[in-house]
Amino acid sequence: MTGQIGGRLGAAQGTALLVGAVLGPGMLVLPHLAAAAAGPASVLAWVALLLLSVPVALTFAALGARYPDGGGVASFAALAFGRRASAVVGWWFYGVIPVGALAGALVGGEYVAAALGLDSRTGTWAVAAALLLLAFAANAAGLRTSGRLQLGMVLALVAVLAGAVLTAAPHAEAANFTPFAPYGLPGVADAAGVLLFAFVGWEAASHLSAEFADGRGLTRATVATLGLITVLYLGVALTTIGVLGPRAAESPVPLAALLEIGIGSAARPVVGGVAVLLTFGAINTYVAGASRLGAALARDGALPAWFARGGGPGRTPYRSLGLLAAATAVTTGLALVWTVDLDTLMRATSACLAAVTAAGVAAAVRVLRRGRLRVMAVVATGLALAALACCGAYLMVPAVLALAALVATRVSARRPVARVTIP
Repeated sequence: MTGQIGGRLGAAQGTALLVGAVLGPGMLVLPHLAAAAAGPASVLAWVALLLLSVPVALTFAALGARYPDGGGVASFAALAFGRRASAVVGWWFYGVIPVGALAGALVGGEYVAAALGLDSRTGTWAVAAALLLLAFAANAAGLRTSGRLQLGMVLALVAVLAGAVLTAAPHAEAANFTPFAPYGLPGVADAAGVLLFAFVGWEAASHLSAEFADGRGLTRATVATLGLITVLYLGVALTTIGVLGPRAAESPVPLAALLEIGIGSAARPVVGGVAVLLTFGAINTYVAGASRLGAALARDGALPAWFARGGGPGRTPYRSLGLLAAATAVTTGLALVWTVDLDTLMRATSACLAAVTAAGVAAAVRVLRRGRLRVMAVVATGLALAALACCGAYLMVPAVLALAALVATRVSARRPVARVTIP
């Protein structure tokens, strides 16, 4: 899977792709969830996770430069810890896609419901279901978001975030930062647990590594991305608290509220439309990648071999895609019946993706031999594990998926594994 584009990516193109991997529609709602968990002190959680991102991002860049491969963290886990560890990492990603896809769809649903004045719960879930159906139908038809369209949607999100900050910031009031920490340090840790949703994605550097002309381009793109998201994230966090005050913890559509203050009532339908495009693009891309990962896991014995059949270059792995669709439908039904909220879905997703990140930097400790790089990997691993601890009880989600992966791998070891080439 290496070198499929022949090293076409330079630093500028790579920066655009990495920004797209880290930023996502979750940023449209995360300022609200963080403020609800920690009040104004949620800013500390943003700062802490930005500091965590520096060694983590640079470690993945170092891995990608040294071992350019499209396999991502699962490949590094196999290199460092063996086949079973690779299966666990693969299950963490594949298994949480139904939860994360539903969470992303609900973000779009909340903004559309607010823009159209629909009943909050009914309208949100109806739009979310439509987005999920559209994304799976598009994948079944073989329609995948083009690189240019995906880049356009990323630029739209950057424009919305920047516009919200620039137009609303003049209305900020210092009084909105008091009391600063109404829930103490536990509240800050609680906010960090949900904000991890906005900080996973650095492992994308390892997936893209083979597409760069050289390792320096990957490193430069990573540094540029770090600078851009630092400005955006801190700008959004400070402006949300400073302008909205207590409303930051109450409004499910904080960026729409900020833009409405800055430019007027026309902001809500505009942001609603942007939210739909961003949500569909993110779900479509993740489902496309996860369906192929599922086929690869089946090929390698981490899922039943039946799910590997039908895959191949230029083909849609319909069996793996069908499994994802069924799991997403069940997840959606259970979330409706049990009244599971967006905060819970995002925290469960964050726990799994944070576990993937922790596994990646831990693998770097084993495979990076140079002194400074290895020290950076050790620091990144310690910080990643600390961030993972903020997930609290939600660590049960990756724990259950890890157990399932080990059982599946053990069962498959007793039978021949189907060998199918997965693109």
